[in-house]
Amino acid sequence: MGATKAEEFSVKDNRVAKYARALAHPARVAILKLLINKQSCICGDIVDELPLSQSTVSQHLKELKVAGLIKGDIEGVKVCYCIDETEWNIAKNYISDLFSAYKAVAGKCC
Repeated sequence: MGATKAEEFSVKDNRVAKYARALAHPARVAILKLLINKQSCICGDIVDELPLSQSTVSQHLKELKVAGLIKGDIEGVKVCYCIDETEWNIAKNYISDLFSAYKAVAGKCC
């Protein structure tokens, strides 16, 4: 696999890309919505809500956790997941900044 040259870009740009990668699958968006609505969730509950196998849900949870958008605590044999509020707010601000930076100018685009 080729080099991404991520180090050539700002920390903020790399973090926006990390969040975008995590949000780039509809299953992960659905998982985030479930966690937002329930405020906390056990993996088995997530599997019951989605048309995916346990292993697939676990892979998506891992991606969200790597991006920092969720965190999980081990409770016996189960892991309880929830939104990581600190990272969530950083992601919200960074992504908002990106979208807010664009100012439409009529007739200025191809």
